[in-house]
Amino acid sequence: MLLGVFSGEVVEAPGELLAAGGRTPSPKTPASELIHRFVHNSNSTISLQLTSLAHLSYSSSHHSPLRPMLAVKDEIYCLFSGMLDNMGSLKQYYGLCKMANEAVLVLEAYKALRDRAPYPLSSMLAHLSGTFSFLVFDTTTSTLLVASDPDGKVPLFWGITADGWVAFSDDLGLLKASCGKSLAPFPPGCYYSNILGGLKSYENPKNKITAIPANEEEICGATFKVEGPVVAASQ
Repeated sequence: MLLGVFSGEVVEAPGELLAAGGRTPSPKTPASELIHRFVHNSNSTISLQLTSLAHLSYSSSHHSPLRPMLAVKDEIYCLFSGMLDNMGSLKQYYGLCKMANEAVLVLEAYKALRDRAPYPLSSMLAHLSGTFSFLVFDTTTSTLLVASDPDGKVPLFWGITADGWVAFSDDLGLLKASCGKSLAPFPPGCYYSNILGGLKSYENPKNKITAIPANEEEICGATFKVEGPVVAASQ
C-alpha cells in the first residue's frame, strides 16, 4: 500500500471534490490522522516527512509483484507501485544498470525531463508500458507528478482531508475515512502535475477532463473522465 499527502500549497484541491464533500457531508479527519492511521495499521511501513508540505508512506508487507517501491536521488522521491513491461529498452535509453527497478527508472526519467526537457511530459509517460501508478516529489522545487497506467490496473484514489491537504493512495477505505465524499478514483492514462497545468490525459493531451458527480449512495463523490474521441498515443 502507498500513501502520499500534500499541502494545499503544493496541490490545488480539485473544486469538484470539494463540491462533492459539500453536497454530502461525511466524517473527515486531518492529514496527520490519516498518516497516523496508515502507519499504525500497516506492517513493514516506511514513513517519510519530506518537508512541511509533503509526506510519503508505504507498506511492503504484502508480497505482491505490484508492491510499492521507493527510490531517492538528489532530493527527488519516487514511490512506484506495479511493473513495467519494457524495462530492458527503458534502462538502455536512460543508461541505467541492470539492477535498477521501476522506481529508479521513473525517477531518472523525471530528472532527465526536468534537466533537459527534450520532449513533452505526455511523451515520456506514454513510453511507460505496463501496469503502474506512481508519485514523484521533487523537494527542491516542491514539484509533484502523479500518474496511472492507461488501463487503471493499479488502483489509485485521491481525496481531500478535513484540513485541505490532498491525499493519494491505493487504499480506498483508508481515504474514505479521512476524506469522506471528497474522494475520486485517479483517472487511468492521466497525470497530475502542479507545475504543468494540473490534471491531464497523457494518452490524449488535447482532450479535456471533466468530473462527473456520483450518486449519493456511491463511496466516491465524483469520477474524472477524459472527454472527446480517444486516439492512439504517439510513440
